[in-house]
Amino acid sequence: MIDLTDKTIAFTAVGPQAQSCLEALGWGAIASESNQHRNIAFNGVELTVSAETGLALPGFTVIGPADVGQSLWQCLTEAGAVPAGETVWEWLRIEQGRPMPGQELTEDYNPLEAGLWQTISFTKGCYIGQEIIARLNTYKGVRQRLWGLKSDRSLMANSPITLNGQKVGRVTSGIKTPADWRGLAYLRTKAGGAGLTVQIGAPAATVVALPYVRHQY
Repeated sequence: MIDLTDKTIAFTAVGPQAQSCLEALGWGAIASESNQHRNIAFNGVELTVSAETGLALPGFTVIGPADVGQSLWQCLTEAGAVPAGETVWEWLRIEQGRPMPGQELTEDYNPLEAGLWQTISFTKGCYIGQEIIARLNTYKGVRQRLWGLKSDRSLMANSPITLNGQKVGRVTSGIKTPADWRGLAYLRTKAGGAGLTVQIGAPAATVVALPYVRHQY
C-alpha cells in the first residue's frame, strides 16, 4: 500500500449549479447516482470525476495529481465554482450528518451507531468485524445513534446531553450558522430521536434527522 495523499488533490463542488459547471468545462454532465464516475484528460494528465460529494447533496468530486491543482482550481472557478473554505464544509458536514474521524468516528462507536448502514454489506463473506455487526443487526443491539441537534445556544463537542435529569448522550461536533447552532451527537436509542427536546447544560436543543445518516438497512 502506498500513501499518495501528498501527491493527490481532490476538489468537491456541491450545489444545484454543479452540473452547469461540468458542462462549462466541456466535461459533460455526470449522473448523480452514487459511484458514477469517468476519467478525463486535463493538461496532459488523467483526472477522475465522480458523482460523489461525501454529502447527501448533488455535485461532483475531481481527483488528480497535485501538480495540476492550481490550474484545475482556476478552471473550476472560471466555470462558476465559488470557493467555500473549511468553515462552510464543516457547516454542511454537520447539517448533513457526515461523521468525521476523531469526532463521530472513534473506537467508542461502531458503523451502525454512526448511521453508516449504506456502507455495510450484510451478505458479503467474512470481513473484520462482520460477526459483531451481524449480531447488532439481528438482535437490535444498536444502543446509541447519531443524530443532529439544533439550538439557539452554543453546542460544544464533548458536552453531556441529558433528558429528565438523566444523561442520554454526548455532543460530538458543533458549529454556529447564520440562523442558529447545529451539532452532531450520539443519543441512547431508547431516549428517542427526531423531535425530541434535550438539555445540554441549561440550554435546550432539538433533535433533528440527518440526510446522510441511515438508522436501518
